[in-house]
Amino acid sequence: MSSFVVNTHRHDPYRNFKFSVMVDGRLVPDIIRVSPLKRTTEAIASRSSGDPSQFRVSPGPSSFAPITIERGLTHDPTFEDWANLTFNPQGDAAMSLKDYRKDILIRLHNLQGTVVMAFQVYRCWVSSYEALPALDATNAAVATERIVLQHEGWLRDREVSEPAET
Repeated sequence: MSSFVVNTHRHDPYRNFKFSVMVDGRLVPDIIRVSPLKRTTEAIASRSSGDPSQFRVSPGPSSFAPITIERGLTHDPTFEDWANLTFNPQGDAAMSLKDYRKDILIRLHNLQGTVVMAFQVYRCWVSSYEALPALDATNAAVATERIVLQHEGWLRDREVSEPAET
């Protein structure tokens, strides 16, 4: 039995290396890594005085893990400009309270490059910005920059459905 509705011939799950990230409706170039989307719901234990000795467990508040996005270092200022909205050398009064939170879109693609899933992440803001990685003359690695986003949750875009594969 296939877990794919449209492509019932398919048995292998999607790969994790074809994806894209959009900020302000614009594709962010050179993304190489996005951390997992993770939600945790607190468990609240309770019991009444007449109940047996075990607790009942109910769902409590949910929280969302920060998202780390890493990309190859280029001259595109998207990460730096966004990070500067929560830090300004001119002081807190120069911070943009209107623009520092942004919704982002994380899209997963199949091997043909077609979007197969999309997740909208709400009210993100940059809590950590790494402008330059550790530099090492003995290592031939790609220079990267990294942001860590705090956010208020995510939802899968159910309008992005399984495409027919050719």
